[in-house]
Formats: sequence, C-alpha cells, structure tokens
Amino acid sequence: MRTMGFADKAKDMLDDAKDKAEDLAEEHGDKITGAIDKAKDMITDKTPDNVDDKVEGAAKAAKDFIGKLGDDKAE
Repeated sequence: MRTMGFADKAKDMLDDAKDKAEDLAEEHGDKITGAIDKAKDMITDKTPDNVDDKVEGAAKAAKDFIGKLGDDKAE
C-alpha cells in the first residue's frame, strides 16, 4: 500500500478548497458581485478619475471569475 506524499495531500486539499469556493460562488454569486460593485463604487469615489477605467476592469474581471467558478462542475 502506497502512502500519500505531501504533494498528493496538498493537491487534495486544494481540490477541496476549490470545490467549496465553487459551491459558495454558485450559492451566493449575487451577493458577491453586489459586494464587488460596492467596492468598485467606493474606490472610484475616493481615487482620481484617471484610474476609473482600471477599477472598472478589475471589477469586471473579478465578476467574470466568480461567474466561471461553477463552470467546471457542469462539465
């Protein structure tokens, strides 16, 4: 019988964490994207106008990431 090595254990732990993150994103995606929008608004209110495009882009990337988290489960 082969014992699990450190790398195998770490991979299993990361896979479990990813599954939990996907479940949370699927269950609470609307709350998460709402929080991203609130953070974006707060940041754009407190920073110079010349960084608004970067803040918008970061918020869009974060929401896209949340949206894609559950996609792997469907396959």
